[in-house]
Amino acid sequence: MNKPNIDPNMKALVYHGPGSKSLQDMPKPALQNATDAIIRITKTTICGTDLHILKGDVPSVTEGRILGHEGTGVVEEIGSSVTRFHVSDRVIISCITACGKCEFCRRGMCSQCEHGGWILGNTIDGTQAEHVRIPWADTSLHPIPADADEEAMVMLSDILPTGYECGVLNGCVKPGDTVAIIGAGPIGLAALLTARFYAPADIIMIDQDESRLDIAKKLGATMLIDTRDGRAVEKAMAMTLGKGVDVAIEAVGVPETFELCQSIIAAGGHIANVGVHGQSVPLHLETLWSRNITITTRLVDAVTTPLLLKTVIAGKLEPKQLITHRFALHDVLAAYETFGNAARERALKVILTC
Repeated sequence: MNKPNIDPNMKALVYHGPGSKSLQDMPKPALQNATDAIIRITKTTICGTDLHILKGDVPSVTEGRILGHEGTGVVEEIGSSVTRFHVSDRVIISCITACGKCEFCRRGMCSQCEHGGWILGNTIDGTQAEHVRIPWADTSLHPIPADADEEAMVMLSDILPTGYECGVLNGCVKPGDTVAIIGAGPIGLAALLTARFYAPADIIMIDQDESRLDIAKKLGATMLIDTRDGRAVEKAMAMTLGKGVDVAIEAVGVPETFELCQSIIAAGGHIANVGVHGQSVPLHLETLWSRNITITTRLVDAVTTPLLLKTVIAGKLEPKQLITHRFALHDVLAAYETFGNAARERALKVILTC
């Protein structure tokens, strides 16, 4: 009997150095370790971090790498040590690969995993492809509940846990706080959605994109600041009667926005950095040192994904509101063009379907 002609290749979005990428045929991944799983991608997306990679801001990403660290899919193969998942299971792919056993994983700091961390689309091939290999599958995948909206599930790969962990939790948002979120992109809006868990008195959204500010207002921002007139600090201080904000969440990743956080933070406040920074940022200790300011950094650990999944399934959190565009994987270059020109295209999250 003749064996079926199974194509050993797949389509994937490949990085070729700063400013260069292509959709091309790449070999399908194969199991390498007993803890691996091979996932057939059904939906994936583009992250702001992917744009930072294309700018050359992430030197750990080398030429020839398949990009992407978010998505959902179906389990096609499992290694002999995988026990939580079976072939045909529908899964969420975490942006963080966690062995679950090392010192950092046991401390809940999976981003620093000795055998994983942020490796998908960084140091190993990622999810903007028809198939992906997931190391440590038992602790790096999440089952998709029956009847769950798969597009909403994609938001649990990265942006919801990132906005929540790096912004809201690190910022120690509490009832009655005044929170400023600098950057109304997908991560900033995810921080907005999850900050509302803690009933802050006000959420000030700061951005230079009028359409994104309008969306932020619909999602629960109580005050908006358009930065295009150069008066963001003046406006924020006026809104807080000269005191500044209790929590400033930086969700852009450029020096100007981090300096803005330092200029509007109140005494005793928290500055929570979320953005990916590709260049040096001034730290004004000459003005901050005596004001009891806490500054935090964090790479998402994705340890809150199960909690966030429950809130999505319960209808308490609706991340699908952040999706603005949909493309097939074979149109990924057009998707990047749309996402990279977010202001012109009014783009937030872009869904790619395989």
